[in-house]
Amino acid sequence: MNIIQKIRSDLSLKLAVTLVVPLLGLVGLAAIFVTWHQTGMMRDQIIEKARVAARSGARFYGLTLEDAIDDGILTVQDVFDTNYAEIEGYNWGRHPKYHTRYDFYTDYSVLLFQDEFLRHPDFVFAVGQDVNGYIPTHNSRYQKKVTGNPQRDLVGNRSKRIFDDKVGLAAGKHEGKEPLVQIYERDTGVTMLDVSSPIYVKGKHWGGFRLAVSLERLAARSRSLLLTLGGVFALVGILAVLTILLMVRRAIAPAVELTQIADAISVGNGLETPVRVRSVDEIGRLARAIDRLRVSMKAAMGRLGE
Repeated sequence: MNIIQKIRSDLSLKLAVTLVVPLLGLVGLAAIFVTWHQTGMMRDQIIEKARVAARSGARFYGLTLEDAIDDGILTVQDVFDTNYAEIEGYNWGRHPKYHTRYDFYTDYSVLLFQDEFLRHPDFVFAVGQDVNGYIPTHNSRYQKKVTGNPQRDLVGNRSKRIFDDKVGLAAGKHEGKEPLVQIYERDTGVTMLDVSSPIYVKGKHWGGFRLAVSLERLAARSRSLLLTLGGVFALVGILAVLTILLMVRRAIAPAVELTQIADAISVGNGLETPVRVRSVDEIGRLARAIDRLRVSMKAAMGRLGE
């Protein structure tokens, strides 16, 4: 007997399937909606954290440069220097490095501050750059010793370069009140979200503070959340199925018992045993009807015996 025949011949299974199928459909729809909603909320929360971080980074960066001006370490002209002097020995490939009149100061004044942002597992880099895409001081993890291997150094040594790609220039020139969010494909081939907020020095736009969110890590967290929620809803579905099956079997157990009694009476067995009536519902009325049938069969058998 295959499973279809088993379901057709078993009333409890038939009722359970009738109840379970729409229930599983509803659970599935709920799982899809909750998962979609939660992953969207997680993405929005991370982007909002990046916006807040970019704003605070921009304020600190601007104040740091203003402090240098106020303390006489730099002049306003120094801070806005765009006469990028190429650094000898780093002019290999397409990515030369440059000095400005202020990069010596940012090397020790903003490095640790920028690195603090990278404690967040989803942030890839956090740097200040001028309007032309020049980054005087990158994060420590991107200031590894130059090896001479262009591909390795492209990833590991990114400080004092000019990133004048479309996204980089837009981040540096953005002056809106709200941080700018862009999809950014780095020259290393990694795609991420670029969140930038404008940096002002003495009321003049200097550049932007850029913070990158890894889309790969975000996708990995979404997959993890999806698996977790999927497991929870699968467990709920299994428990619901088992509960329904148990309840249905308990509910129709009296009907199964009455069926067995009726089968016995139909062949003349059990005529001396009264059928117990345990309820006043349909099952109870069926029990009374079968008991009347038993009494009638017993009487008929008695007449035939005479």
